[in-house]
Amino acid sequence: MSLWSKLKVKAEELLGRAEQVYGESHGDAAATAAGEAHIAEAEAEEAAPEHGPRTNDDDGLAGAR
Repeated sequence: MSLWSKLKVKAEELLGRAEQVYGESHGDAAATAAGEAHIAEAEAEEAAPEHGPRTNDDDGLAGAR
């Protein structure tokens, strides 16, 4: 994960935490849910594999000639 990607993920997480705290303190369930969604999205991006999904181009016939 590049430095820019890490910064974006951290910013997303901080935005979510701020929105969640605002929602909880003001009794706004929609803001609380949106904040939780931002946090979950940031955690998912952080836990995602670094190089994306791998494709298997091997048809299993290598050396079978």
